[in-house]
Amino acid sequence: MTRTAKPASQGDTKPEFSILRAGGRMLRVAVWKARPPVGQAPARPLLFFNGIGANIELMSPLADWFPDRDLITFDMPGVGGSPKPVTPYRPWSMAWTAARLLDQLGYDKVDVMGVSWGGGLAQQFAFQHPKRTGRLVLAATSAGVIMVPGDLKALSKMADPKRYVDPEFMRKNFETLYGGETTGSDGHIGRIEPPTRTGYLYQLMAMSGWTSVPFLPFVKAPTLIMMGDADRIVPLANGHFLAKLIPNSRLEVIKNGGHLFLVAQASQSAPLIREFLDEGRLKKVRQKAA
Repeated sequence: MTRTAKPASQGDTKPEFSILRAGGRMLRVAVWKARPPVGQAPARPLLFFNGIGANIELMSPLADWFPDRDLITFDMPGVGGSPKPVTPYRPWSMAWTAARLLDQLGYDKVDVMGVSWGGGLAQQFAFQHPKRTGRLVLAATSAGVIMVPGDLKALSKMADPKRYVDPEFMRKNFETLYGGETTGSDGHIGRIEPPTRTGYLYQLMAMSGWTSVPFLPFVKAPTLIMMGDADRIVPLANGHFLAKLIPNSRLEVIKNGGHLFLVAQASQSAPLIREFLDEGRLKKVRQKAA
């Protein structure tokens, strides 16, 4: 059944920005504060890991769908408003850095979500910090180097830095790059802030040789895997692979969904995420009532 809906708020939720030092790195951090209905406690905070080269502003529309919980994210080193990285990093070190950021912000246990490149980091965080991870959402992502590769034409376009600095190039090649529906592409393009060359290179290097395959069977968090059936960068087969490896997981497929289905088909994908994240809270409410 296809679920469609509208966001709880329409762009009026604004984040609190700050520059924080964690794990020896200076990072630009954004926190959207919860605004739950009167008389209702905020839901568990959501920690979000963005895609490669993606600045905070690219995921800002997502915050409109989750006004009942704090939403936390940050620019990777050399991306958006975060200074250039001085030294390379690996997924395990950035997962540790993310945990240090949560300490500074006063958060203990969070739900975790990652899209594309950030989905790999979300997997690493969930394995590395199981007691701090409530529920896990993985969107348009894979298990790293052990994956079914995407379309060669799409991957070649993705490697071209013009997609960050030339809006017309991005607009012309949006469907070739990401596949699926292109609704919301203009808004997405308008929010892009080009990463530094070093920042982008270090993100590529971070995932070089990395795979989550050895540890996914030990991930304890209930997991929602979301994939688009028209994704040209991370094909649907990768979602089935993740679902087989993660014990307490389920796969949702977005029909005609490209790599950016969270943007192009937010009215379908965001309600699925909300339902999944709310399952744990509703279960506790029922248990207390009983």
